[in-house]
Amino acid sequence: MQTLKNLSINVIKSLPENTTLEEIMYQIHLMAQVLEGFKDEEKGKLISTTELLKRIQQWRQR
Repeated sequence: MQTLKNLSINVIKSLPENTTLEEIMYQIHLMAQVLEGFKDEEKGKLISTTELLKRIQQWRQR
């Protein structure tokens, strides 16, 4: 697997030349969040959409 640094460089290289700093930062942040999601999945830390909706309903009833 590529390092976070290499992935970030690849993201930046894929963006148009006139990309703003804010867009670059957003894209790198998005990539980092996706990677965190993959790590959570590997650790079994995710719940299904059905379970999420069930929990939301329970919160609303309080």
